Amino acid sequence: MGILIKPIVTEKLTAETEKFNRYGFIVDKEANKLQIKTAVEQMYNVTVKDVNTISYHGKRKSRYSKTGMLTGRTNHFKKAYVTLEGEDKIDFYANI
Repeated sequence: MGILIKPIVTEKLTAETEKFNRYGFIVDKEANKLQIKTAVEQMYNVTVKDVNTISYHGKRKSRYSKTGMLTGRTNHFKKAYVTLEGEDKIDFYANI
C-alpha cells in the first residue's frame, strides 16, 4: 500500500483549500513528513511548501443489539495537511 491512502474532501477543508491552498490526506500511520511530501509531489506534480501531521487514536464504541452489548473501537489513522507553493492546485475530480 502507498503512503497516501485517500484525500479528505469535506466542507471545512474545502474552505481551507480556497483560503490557504491547503489539502488534507489520510496517510499511512508509519509515514513521516518527508515521505508524505515526496508522495504528494510525485502523484500530483505540485510543489509542497509545508506538511502538518496529526495521529488519531480510535474511539471506543458500544451499542445494544439483540444478542447483548457489543463493544469495539474505530480505526486508528493519521492525517496530513499539505500546503502548496504559489498557484499550484490539486484537482481530485479530474480522474472521474
